[in-house]
Amino acid sequence: MNRVVEPNEIYIERIYDATVGAVWDAWTDLAKVQQWWGPRGFTLTMHSKDLKAGGHWHYTMHGPDGTDYPNKTIYHEVEKCKKLVYDHGASDDQPPLFRVTALFSEVDGRTKLQMTMALATAEAAQSIRVFIKAAGGNATWDRLAEFLNETEHGLSSFVINRSFDGSAEQLYEAWTNAELLCRWLPPNGFKMEILHGEICSGGAFLCRMANRDGISFCVEFAYLECNPARIRFTQRFCDEFGKSVPAPGLPVFPDSRVNEVVFAREEDGMTRVTLTTIPEGTPSVAEVNAFLDLRGSMTIGWSNSFDALESLAEG
Repeated sequence: MNRVVEPNEIYIERIYDATVGAVWDAWTDLAKVQQWWGPRGFTLTMHSKDLKAGGHWHYTMHGPDGTDYPNKTIYHEVEKCKKLVYDHGASDDQPPLFRVTALFSEVDGRTKLQMTMALATAEAAQSIRVFIKAAGGNATWDRLAEFLNETEHGLSSFVINRSFDGSAEQLYEAWTNAELLCRWLPPNGFKMEILHGEICSGGAFLCRMANRDGISFCVEFAYLECNPARIRFTQRFCDEFGKSVPAPGLPVFPDSRVNEVVFAREEDGMTRVTLTTIPEGTPSVAEVNAFLDLRGSMTIGWSNSFDALESLAEG
């Protein structure tokens, strides 16, 4: 049975490859939360925190354009490693924007995070949805996954999630049907042409991306695993004959990346697509740093592609 989400609520669900204790600590330890909280490009200045019912968390979020966003979170319920209920978005000048209920549970050694943000009206909830998407706020939970990948598994990663109003089978088809893939995957302004190959476990295909300005590049996708629950593939830039070449405009970058795409049905009936990318092999420190520095741009690129996939799924 699907979870009932009221019109005035926003529901977010994530699965993290870490114990509940590790995820809880990432949320509640000031030194840890400072490393991932907020959209990409934002930083935090911590002022004080008192994690208990009636306590508060006072911090200022700094946007990449220099804008400061003061915040005073008020806690209403604190159950260690289980539940947090708090008011979010308050400051000295404004009341809270919404109330958050965050639930932490163990699933096969991993952690399910379920967040419900309750607002006064359905219209207010829709307004906040638009604001969060425009500000890149959903990347906060992707940054948490990256932080946990690093601290728990020693992996440098890029993570992005999107929940779609469609079945896992429909979304899997959009990732594995070459004609459909060409309609949503290319960067904005580019068209994608598959030169040869096939999408299947053990298969590979080579494609060309090109725009009207004459910019073009080729990419090879080699599939390690391909089923309706998960797709794993390597990705590398190459010439039209399949020979590896440097990434366009990036003289230092990992030669190859491993991508994992997971399709999961959420309790609200949506299907969540989680993409995780890590450098393959043993890249140099400089290559890893270049990869990490590009995560903001990768977020923009994949967000645009997911927008196109969303339109395709709705159509």
